[in-house]
Amino acid sequence: MTAPSTFGLSTEARNLHWLLSNLVEEVPGVHSVTVVSSDGLMLLSSDPGHHSPKAAGTPNGPKGSSADLATIVSGVGSLTIGAAKLMDGGGVKQTMVAMDEGSLFVMSISDGSLLGVHAAPDCDMSVVAYHMALFVGRAGHVLTPELRSELRTSMESAQ
Repeated sequence: MTAPSTFGLSTEARNLHWLLSNLVEEVPGVHSVTVVSSDGLMLLSSDPGHHSPKAAGTPNGPKGSSADLATIVSGVGSLTIGAAKLMDGGGVKQTMVAMDEGSLFVMSISDGSLLGVHAAPDCDMSVVAYHMALFVGRAGHVLTPELRSELRTSMESAQ
């Protein structure tokens, strides 16, 4: 999969692409980032490891593509939302999975969409969570149904 071109997109869509790219480029240890809609469809993805040669023995993200990360994020999000309902825990704000070879962070966005980050096992979790919260704060209010539709169309045309 190639990254969708931001040419021809609305200002809001270009800004979200920039915010997502900035998250990957500026936060140490972040391998890839995705935004999925409440129905599980990938809206945005920034996966630099997928577009560059992979160093031997260096995991750059889930197997295959950024679509795999979106699938994982959607599944983890659904599982934690179900668990929260069963436990009368209210809304899920953030989920973190620490693995031997990486970390997965999933954060809710105000419209039911999810922000997912795959990072190195030695990343500074508080820094990753802080930058994710910044993204959610900036993106949450502009992720309208119209913008989600525009982003979906952009992702589909890039495939």
